[in-house]
Amino acid sequence: MKLRIALLLSALSGFIALSYEIVWIRIYTMASWGKASAFGVLLGAYLAGLAGGALLARRFCRDDHKREMRALALFVLGANLLGFLIVPAMAELVRFTWYYWALPLVALSAALLGTTFPLIAHFGVPPDERVGARVSYLYGANIIGSTFGSLLTGLVLLDVFSLNTIADILVVCGVLLAIGVARLDPDWGPSGRKFVGWCVVSVCAVMFASPFLFDGFYEKLQFKDEYTAGTRFELIVESKSGVVTVTKDGRVFGGGVYDGVFSTDPVDDRNGIFRAYAPLAFRPEPRDVLVIGLGSGSWTQVIANHPTVKRIVAVEISHGYLKIIEHSPVVRGLLTDPRVELVVDDGRRWMLRNAERFDWIIQNTTYHFRAHATNLLSREYFELCRTRLKPGGIVLYNTTKSLDAQKTGLAVFPHTWLIGSAMLVSDKPLVPDMTAYRGILENYEVGGRAVFDRSREADRAALEHMLADERWHDRAWLETHTRDARVITDDNMASEWAHLR
Repeated sequence: MKLRIALLLSALSGFIALSYEIVWIRIYTMASWGKASAFGVLLGAYLAGLAGGALLARRFCRDDHKREMRALALFVLGANLLGFLIVPAMAELVRFTWYYWALPLVALSAALLGTTFPLIAHFGVPPDERVGARVSYLYGANIIGSTFGSLLTGLVLLDVFSLNTIADILVVCGVLLAIGVARLDPDWGPSGRKFVGWCVVSVCAVMFASPFLFDGFYEKLQFKDEYTAGTRFELIVESKSGVVTVTKDGRVFGGGVYDGVFSTDPVDDRNGIFRAYAPLAFRPEPRDVLVIGLGSGSWTQVIANHPTVKRIVAVEISHGYLKIIEHSPVVRGLLTDPRVELVVDDGRRWMLRNAERFDWIIQNTTYHFRAHATNLLSREYFELCRTRLKPGGIVLYNTTKSLDAQKTGLAVFPHTWLIGSAMLVSDKPLVPDMTAYRGILENYEVGGRAVFDRSREADRAALEHMLADERWHDRAWLETHTRDARVITDDNMASEWAHLR
């Protein structure tokens, strides 16, 4: 094999291998609810597989060239077919068992991929005085291909194609690579043509079966053992930032984890929307509001309908949420409201780049145990929030019932309340005016419709329930409640790695 051919094969194999890893990370993260450990354990299985594949390739490097080239072609074909099948297989697997059992499949496919580079190096580099330099060239080509695979697949293809389509593209590229390797066999003949025939049959079979294999794919990954045949999402939005799904009853999921409901109704309160109204009992006249994490848009829609609000900056890391908002009449008005500025960015990064100050900072963000949750729950983050508040400003953030997240708010702000699962914090005293709050709620409108119809008994009961204090807890209660918790910092990432205490 000529060196330039070996370089091309090395680059292509790196591109395909890292592209598959990006795909596997996407589905494994969704299956594991985005836990912080997901990337590490899958990467461990992937690297273990590569090491095992390299060890397997060793025995073929001792035999004749004919067996080497055929082994390389077969390993490339097998690795790509298995890499493709892992994607729908994991969706089926998590319906019946723990998602960790998908890791052996990843390791096996990576092992087959791991045989590729050693065999290319062995077959493409003669054992002479330049062997070291030539192997380094192959490593360089493999790294370039791997980098390009990560960037193209992770940052471009995931924004353009569905995961199903990307898997189709990768398996076709992999089979073509296997055919190219087989064609380099010096003993090409009837057996070579037979191998190509099997490659063509394999890829045709995969393309035919792909729509069936991926049917209900995301539904199975998300609902697992609760999945029933025929269950379908109302909407699926895929992007490089993740997968946002919407059920037929309006529930929103981000990366397989519950992320809210399209509802601003405090009477039929399906999503704890009472928390978005609660700051009005303490700071009833906000003008400038910063929202970190748009989600379903329901909290932002409630705030946008308050008559004193003049400007809302809503920062959302995934543009997928903007797309789902288009489909919901409950929150669609946010897209055309001239007071609402929608920004696609990381919330903390945006805050670091913008020194504006706000009356309210609101964040109804994801579960505390998910990867990167520390970014919006740490002591350092809340200290940054303090610098972005006007005098007397407040921060309302969803703790998702994490005692660590609650204790962190206590550690940074002198004045705190827990309202349901949300912390309300400020540098200035927080004294609720329940009489004024009642008046605000009785006259509150969203989309031109009163949120409470006082002629209905259910609405009157819901109003009284919101004004009751059983879901509100003061600082003294919180200090006792969180006495054994830890303050989250950027270094300890306590909410994500609680099991390492």
